[in-house]
Amino acid sequence: MKDSMKEQKQGLHEDFYFTKHGFEKADWHDHAPSPQHFQPAYLSTPEFQKNGYHCEELKDGFYWVTSGGYDAAFFVTDEGVIAIDAPPILGENMLAAIESVTDKPIVKVVYSHWHSDHIGAASMYPEGVEIIAHEITRELLTRFPDKLRPVPTLTFEDKYVIEFGGKKLELTYKGANHCPGNIFIYAPVPKVLVKIDIVSPGSCAFMHCDASENISGWVEAHDQILEFDFDFLIGGHITRWGTRQDVITSREYFHDMLAFADEALMQWSTPNGAGIFFAANPVDQYSVGTVNWINSMVNYVTEKMLSKVTSNGQKWEERLAGVTTNTKYHAYTIVESTRTERTHKGYQKRGTGGSDYFI
Repeated sequence: MKDSMKEQKQGLHEDFYFTKHGFEKADWHDHAPSPQHFQPAYLSTPEFQKNGYHCEELKDGFYWVTSGGYDAAFFVTDEGVIAIDAPPILGENMLAAIESVTDKPIVKVVYSHWHSDHIGAASMYPEGVEIIAHEITRELLTRFPDKLRPVPTLTFEDKYVIEFGGKKLELTYKGANHCPGNIFIYAPVPKVLVKIDIVSPGSCAFMHCDASENISGWVEAHDQILEFDFDFLIGGHITRWGTRQDVITSREYFHDMLAFADEALMQWSTPNGAGIFFAANPVDQYSVGTVNWINSMVNYVTEKMLSKVTSNGQKWEERLAGVTTNTKYHAYTIVESTRTERTHKGYQKRGTGGSDYFI
């Protein structure tokens, strides 16, 4: 009986892999392997397999903690520990990581932003701990309460400096990017920068520009990261910490995509270009024209990105993990954000005049 139920569940699972209305199942044979630099040695160690996390001192008491998919950090000072974020997939393994290197108490917690996949285990920290975040993060957590994400006790607008136990953290807000309230967390002495959900070192990032809200701000954040003097970048994902070169490479990937999106929009999103897709279907099939119009631009950008020989002579799939699986999702987001966030280069003149602009 149990075996029969298991088979039924497996069958249902497989049915949804192949439904004609949704996404096709990806086959690993059809995709490029991750570059070697994306596969750090700790992933295959017995210690990681047993503990479920990896903890590494970057420099001067600043530690990086990862589940192999989500990152967090902590800073050991003379007077206690400053913890940064609390991803649920790390959960109490974050506490175990801290306890493995110090017996000092956790005194302060910094939230990078309000999303629960990065701070959804924050309730595990000691009662009464000071929680520091941007004022927008406090506003959102007050508006959408979650007992697992305590509301910050101290907030700031533009800049705030934590000087504690002989250590310093500089918190800065430069505007919405991944989401409103997502801050830069910088330790100037060990030169560690924590900036979550912008660059995923060694990877082209998770789908749709890491599910970000302000794509223009998200792309701009690459340049803002490079304004800092850092040797180590903690990006929130996925298998390793990053370097300046990781940021430069990610920026190049998305700048290429922006250029191809602009080409696609000027070809298929002018009134004449888009009109082809809507004239091909009955008037009661407007949505079919819409999806073919958008998808044609996305497919153009995807094909250009996957076939491009980049600045170092390699294709993108050789430089970044996830390119052959995620580029189409990024392309959709970049095309749509260009249409909605950037100039349309003109507009409809009276009557039927004008065609050299986006719609």
